[in-house]
Amino acid sequence: MGFPDRIERTVEIAHPPAKVWAALTTAEGLGTWFGNQATIDLRPGGDAEMKWDNGHKANMRVERIEEPEVFGFTWQIYGLPDDDPRRTYVEFTLKPVGAGTRLTVVESGFSQLPDETHRVAFEGNTKGWAAELGELIEYLDAA
Repeated sequence: MGFPDRIERTVEIAHPPAKVWAALTTAEGLGTWFGNQATIDLRPGGDAEMKWDNGHKANMRVERIEEPEVFGFTWQIYGLPDDDPRRTYVEFTLKPVGAGTRLTVVESGFSQLPDETHRVAFEGNTKGWAAELGELIEYLDAA
């Protein structure tokens, strides 16, 4: 494999796992910190969708749920046309740490992409996860 296949980020969040879980797995949570509007059928194989005010949307498929520790989904790859069947897999892992939560997000599946498409998707999502996890913390702190 000539390209990195995964993005991994870990953050310490000063909120209990149950609160973080709700922010990750509910339409209200996802539609506030991650997008501007969301729907989610929280079961393996369930559909989810996020929409942003700029008209962008992301279709997702719930793949793994082990409440309150693991939530995983597949979604469209940034920079590819909406009808492209390739997807990456995103998995959130929550671990209690004192009164808070250690949250790790891993997105994998980038190695299936050719050079330029890989660069655009990998760089875009690397920057995106840094920003989105900051927004998740802001959302939780404000709640």
